[in-house]
Amino acid sequence: MTNIDEVFDTFANAQRRRLLIHMLEHNPEDDTKAYIGDMDVDDGELEELLMQMTHIHLPKLEADGFINWDKEEHVVTKGPNFDEIRPLVELLNNHEDELPNGWL
Repeated sequence: MTNIDEVFDTFANAQRRRLLIHMLEHNPEDDTKAYIGDMDVDDGELEELLMQMTHIHLPKLEADGFINWDKEEHVVTKGPNFDEIRPLVELLNNHEDELPNGWL
């Protein structure tokens, strides 16, 4: 079982929060789509986002067991511990319109 400090550490980054929310309904997902979701980004922002996701966020989420990441096939799926955080992910998703800008 994941402890609450690890969960809050995971949710401390907006990119990870968006990815986990995206994973609620999309599984498996092409990793590039999972990285950016519905964000409108230019080429420079996309390059930076992809670098952060591949070197920081996806490895962390995978190590915590929240996702499975097939680097060769570029596919992200829910990991064995995803259901432990599902209630918090659903809470954020269900109340997105009530949260301050930038939280998701």
